[in-house]
Amino acid sequence: MEKKIWRVANCLRDLRREHELTQEKLAEDLGVTRHTILALEVGRYVPSIELALRLARYFKRPLESIFWLEEAQEEEE
Repeated sequence: MEKKIWRVANCLRDLRREHELTQEKLAEDLGVTRHTILALEVGRYVPSIELALRLARYFKRPLESIFWLEEAQEEEE
């Protein structure tokens, strides 16, 4: 039986650059660390629902336009 593996993808880096923000400035505005922003951008960290919603509000975008599910790979059990 095949099991799909999903990952949460995002366009946070692109949005940050469109708004001419540094990781440091975005982190400061959201009350998180720059490391958190970096980890989000490279896909090492999936945000809490609260942080995801705060990012959507910050960029004035629907949540689904910033974060979405992407099929990563398939495995056999």
